[in-house]
Amino acid sequence: MTWIINIVLILAIIAMLVYPRWNLRRNAKVVDNEEFNRLMSTSQVIDIREANQYRVKHILGARNIAAAQIESSLNAISTHKPVLIYENARPVAAAKVAKQLKKAGVPEIYILKNGISNWKGKVKEGN
Repeated sequence: MTWIINIVLILAIIAMLVYPRWNLRRNAKVVDNEEFNRLMSTSQVIDIREANQYRVKHILGARNIAAAQIESSLNAISTHKPVLIYENARPVAAAKVAKQLKKAGVPEIYILKNGISNWKGKVKEGN
């Protein structure tokens, strides 16, 4: 009986590790610095961090719509242009945001692989 419980626990752990990655890749493409930078001129760049983090440092040309505000701000995002999103480091909140954007009709969604912490392009730094 304990071996059945162990198998169920192992399967649950595997599902918890695999599902977020699968869900992320289903709704968006994770891209590196070079690809993100190349796409910027034809896309909408959205910083999904909180406003206080955005004010300290953000990618030049990015708009700030915090992940928690995406649902109520969908009308501010065009469904006719690709959307590039980023956060601090590895995409965590980005998976949920990408799913919301995809559901709202945004056909192309890209996520900066390692976030602004590893961004090599231009930034604006504030207070």
